[in-house]
Amino acid sequence: MHERQTTGGAILGVERRGLHMWRGIPYASAGRFELPRPASWGGVRDASAFGPVAPQDREGQFIGPAKGVPMAEDCLTLNVIAPPDAAGLPVMVFVHGGAYSVGSSREVRHLGEGLVRSGVVFVNLNYRLGALGYLDFSRYGFASNLGLRDQVAALQWVRDNIRAFGGDPDNVTLFGESAGGNAVTTLMTVPSARGLFARAIAQSPPPNAIYSPEVAAEWAEEYVEVLSQVVDNSSTESSADDQAGHLLLSATAEQLVKATTRMQLLNPDRWPGTICLSPVIDGEFLPERPLDAFKHGRAHPVPLIIGTNDREGSLFTGRLDILATTPHRIRSIFAKTRKKSRKALKAQYPGLPAKRPAADFGGDFAFWFPSIKVAERHAHYARVYFYRFDSAPRLLKVLGIDATHGLELFALFDRMDGWFGRAMGVLGGRLSFKRVGERMQRRWLRFATDGTVDDDWPKYTPRKRRTLIIDVVDRVEEDPRGERRRAWQEFVPHV
Repeated sequence: MHERQTTGGAILGVERRGLHMWRGIPYASAGRFELPRPASWGGVRDASAFGPVAPQDREGQFIGPAKGVPMAEDCLTLNVIAPPDAAGLPVMVFVHGGAYSVGSSREVRHLGEGLVRSGVVFVNLNYRLGALGYLDFSRYGFASNLGLRDQVAALQWVRDNIRAFGGDPDNVTLFGESAGGNAVTTLMTVPSARGLFARAIAQSPPPNAIYSPEVAAEWAEEYVEVLSQVVDNSSTESSADDQAGHLLLSATAEQLVKATTRMQLLNPDRWPGTICLSPVIDGEFLPERPLDAFKHGRAHPVPLIIGTNDREGSLFTGRLDILATTPHRIRSIFAKTRKKSRKALKAQYPGLPAKRPAADFGGDFAFWFPSIKVAERHAHYARVYFYRFDSAPRLLKVLGIDATHGLELFALFDRMDGWFGRAMGVLGGRLSFKRVGERMQRRWLRFATDGTVDDDWPKYTPRKRRTLIIDVVDRVEEDPRGERRRAWQEFVPHV
C-alpha cells in the first residue's frame, strides 16, 4: 500500500497519525568531499525510519542532536509526507537552519504534518554541514559548495520522483529559515537550480553570508591549522597542500567536527560580521554574489516571500554569540565606512554598544537589511511579498527577547503544544500566538498552492515598501523603520 518506486529503487513507507510517510530516502550519495551522485539500491528499502544526521557537534556552540541520534557522513536522505490518496498536490520543500553547522530533517517531531493536513506534500532533507559541506577546500583539490550541491541534488530528486507520492513537480515551493533561508536566496541564483522550484520563501535569511574565494581560502587554511592541532599532527603545515589534503581525508569525522567548533568560536572576533560556514562564490556553481544576481535580474524570476523577525539579534547571546554585537566587532564594522554614515547609523541604535541596541544592530546587519536588499532588487523582476514577524508570548517580552530569530517556526509548524512552547506561554499569550501561527500557515499554504497571497498583503516595491506585520492583529505598514533602512543604505551602499 505504501510502496513507491523511485529513480533509486523501491521504498516502503508507513502510515502514522493518518498521513503517509516515507523517511530516510537516499536522494544522493557521496564520499568525503566528493560531489553528490544519484543513490541506488536493490530490493525494497524500508522507509519507516529517519536516516542518520550529518556529522555535527552534539554539545558545541549550537545545540546539536541528542546523544542517541545516529550520525554518519553518509547522510544524504530526505523525508516525504503526503495525505492519503494524494494526487497532483503542491509540494513544499523545507531546508533546515542551524548556521550550516547543526540541524537535520529529524530534529523536530511531526514537522510539516500540519501543512500536509491542509493539502500539500511536504519534503525535508539532510545535507552536509560544517567543514564537510561549507568550507571551501578547492585549493586542496576538492569541490566547493558541497552542502549547496546536496540541496540541488535533493531538488532534482523531487523533480524526478515526487509525482509518485502525489506531488506536482511543476508546483514546488522551496522554503527555509536562517541558514535554510540563506540556502533559498542562494539557490535562487545557482544556475543548476533553475526550474527546480516555482516559488520561494526565505525566513530570516542572512543573504549576504556568501564570500569570495580569497576569504574562503583563508578560512580553509585556518581550519587546516586548527584541525592539525586537534589530531596532534605537528608535521602538517597548512602551506603544504598535499599534506593538508591528506589530513582532511584521514581525520575522523569527530575530529573534523571538533575543529569546526573551535573555528566557529574564533571566527566572530577574527572576522567580525562574517559567518565562516557559508557558500563561496566559486565562479562556476555559484558564479556571483547573490545580491548582485538579484540586482541585475540574473536570479531565477520566481515569486518570493521574504522577511525577518522583529528582533533577530536578541537570541544570539552566550554560547550563540556570533553576530557583530561586541564593542570590538561593532568597531570593526564601523571602520569600513565614512564617519558621517557611522554617525547616522549609531543614532538608530541609542546606547550602542549596550546589550539591547547591540543585539538589534547585529541582527539588522546580518538578517534584516540584506533581506530588504533582496526584496527591493528582486521586485523589479518578479512578485515579492515582505513580512516582519512581531508576535511573541508574554514571557519572551518580559525577558527582553521579544520576537527573536527562529520564533516564527513555533507558529508556522504548530510547536506551541510541546514542552518548550508551553514553557514560553507560561505567563500568557500562548493561544493568541497559536492563532497567529494558523493565519501564517494559511498564508504560506495559499502561496505554495498558486503563488498568490491574500488581498490584505500588497506586493513589495522599492517605491512603496509595503510590509505585512504579523502580530496578534496583522497589519500592513509602508516602509517600516524607513529612517533606519536609509541609514544602513548610506553605511553599506555595496550591499
